[in-house]
Amino acid sequence: MGPVQSNEQSCPVVNLDYSAHRPQGEWIRTFDELRAEAPWYRNDFGPGFWMMLNHEGILEILQNPEDFSSSSVVAMDPDPAYRWIPEMLDGEEHREWRRQLAPAFSPRAIVRLEDRVRSWAREVIDRIAEQGSCDFMAEFAQIYPTTIFLDLMGLPAAELDTFMEWEHQILRSPKTEEGRVLRMRAMRAVTGYFAEVVARKRREPGDDLISAALRFRIGGKPVGEEDLLAFCLLMFMAGLDTVTATLGWSFLHLARNPEDRERIVADPELIPGAIEEFVRAYAIVLPGRKATRDTEVQGCPIKEGDMVLLPLNAATRDDGAFDDARTVRIDRSPNNHIGFGAGPHRCLGSHLARRELRIAFEEWHARIPSYRLADEGSRELLESGGQLTLTTPLHLTWDV
Repeated sequence: MGPVQSNEQSCPVVNLDYSAHRPQGEWIRTFDELRAEAPWYRNDFGPGFWMMLNHEGILEILQNPEDFSSSSVVAMDPDPAYRWIPEMLDGEEHREWRRQLAPAFSPRAIVRLEDRVRSWAREVIDRIAEQGSCDFMAEFAQIYPTTIFLDLMGLPAAELDTFMEWEHQILRSPKTEEGRVLRMRAMRAVTGYFAEVVARKRREPGDDLISAALRFRIGGKPVGEEDLLAFCLLMFMAGLDTVTATLGWSFLHLARNPEDRERIVADPELIPGAIEEFVRAYAIVLPGRKATRDTEVQGCPIKEGDMVLLPLNAATRDDGAFDDARTVRIDRSPNNHIGFGAGPHRCLGSHLARRELRIAFEEWHARIPSYRLADEGSRELLESGGQLTLTTPLHLTWDV
């Protein structure tokens, strides 16, 4: 991060590439430190954009879709050549997509997945348990939730490695011209793949989300091919990274804080609350919004067309909203965080994510109750390219 400066209007200014790799934990600390000095900044990196860094301001923007559009959700890409559906939709079109997708992600629908998810968690953990060690990210955090997602979408788990390579290029390529080329190439590869899947599902529909989307009607009309592929692309990205990233942060914390791990092993009833606290303290998403008119938020003079970066962890770790917000307390109550977002674009898959996380915690700690970090200090890097996730091996070890 470059030095904090001020312009003639006493606006704090930084030059900060938030997509860069940093040592584990440094991005969260950076946003904590900046928020302590000011609630918002002008970031001169790339095309330039605003950064809102406190709970009040971030919540205000997320809950005001009329003034802050989701037509662009990456702060350094104000005029994207792509449209992720339904994330990058506004107004009635967005509401129609959400209404038709809601039944598949409702609490009732997610409950029906319980046995399948739990069986899969046990299968993956059983393969690991007798080893006495693992790379948690590669051997569990990526395989467990992504296979569930692929099943929901009706996609073959055998192609997981290819999917993960595409996902990495889309979400984690550097915000450079070379990175943009890699990102667009991967998006084209994904949409080309899904074009074949959609054609197959039209001929032979199944009990999966893509087949369901073929029956959707938006604005009274069937969904067009381009929008179907844009929907598949978003589901692909969301399903392959979010729970994986949260598992990484959670188990890193538990490995470093054995007193918290021992508490949830002794009392599994603490697990749901612990998950909420990890989602709060290590909120992973850094969404952007685009101003539709000249406006002001907390004195920040935002002009029409300006982009605003909204790191959710900057909101969820704000002492103005949470008591001792930077301390992780697995029994924190109340815990009304916005780690899943807020407003009309709040995470549609939050019920599924919570259940996947709860089952992972329960099954892992029933099978491997005591574990620790191996080779401390030689591993975790944090990458931010829309999401904060551990990008190098998280080595855990335990006694067999």
